[in-house]
Amino acid sequence: MQRIILSIATGLAALVATTALAKDLGPLITPAELVQEAQGPLILDIRAKGYEQGHIDGAVLAPYGLFRGPDNNPGAVPPVADLEATYEKLGLDPARPVVIVSQGDTDTDFGASARVYWTLKSSGFSDLSILNGGATAWVNAGLPLSTDAVTPTATDLDITWNDTWTADIAAVERVVAGEDSGKLIDARPPAFFEGKMAHEAAARPGTLPGAQSLPYTEFFRPGATAIGADTDVAALRAKLGIEPGDAVVSFCNTGHWAATDWFAMSELAGIENVKLYPGSMVEYSQTDGDMQNQPGLLRNLLNQITGGSL
Repeated sequence: MQRIILSIATGLAALVATTALAKDLGPLITPAELVQEAQGPLILDIRAKGYEQGHIDGAVLAPYGLFRGPDNNPGAVPPVADLEATYEKLGLDPARPVVIVSQGDTDTDFGASARVYWTLKSSGFSDLSILNGGATAWVNAGLPLSTDAVTPTATDLDITWNDTWTADIAAVERVVAGEDSGKLIDARPPAFFEGKMAHEAAARPGTLPGAQSLPYTEFFRPGATAIGADTDVAALRAKLGIEPGDAVVSFCNTGHWAATDWFAMSELAGIENVKLYPGSMVEYSQTDGDMQNQPGLLRNLLNQITGGSL
């Protein structure tokens, strides 16, 4: 009897320890933590290249493009039916934890993981983590890679889209027009915010009227490719003038860099009501809506020739 009680107690202790570990991981996970993860997460390798040369053992190839829109509006969210089919082929299950892995060679790589995280969260997945620093951090930690391709077991899902973290173009236009209150946060590097540069698919340079600049790079130490896990929430709120109840809309060119700002504000800083505008400036610039920092024709031509350096 004592052995049985001891066995049960040991099992419960292990269960509690495992649950606590999984709970403590949060939206970011380090390579060392992923090695210890006992919940058996599904690892999504979202790199466009490199999977065949070596990946985390058991990782499923899920290129970033599967979660993106067409060339003329790459930030658009794919139709829910298409996302559902993609998730089923990848073997995704809302009851199973998911760890998202990008390349991690540059700080912009993090935006891909954050965008996939946002897409999955909006699709009903709640147990999500990003491998901070991506595959590069895994390799730099001296951890092994596998070249064995993984064929996932397909699942049968019924996906619906939760708009809680989404600002569509109509919502953005209402904020621009002053019909709704909200903070518009431009995650792009300053040259884009200032209208000196534009995405190749954008119809015109500039930013949203009333937008504030918060380059995604502010969440990284110089030269780092892993996002900083600690954010001074009070300082961030004060800098952006965010009051309780304010809607905060993060945007960029195609909802990539903006996903990093969204992730940092929503998932790390815990600021409520932060939304991502997925179509961002590529989509908005193709409308006749007002723009801020839009240069004149001659200035725009000069910017294109000089890269905005003059």
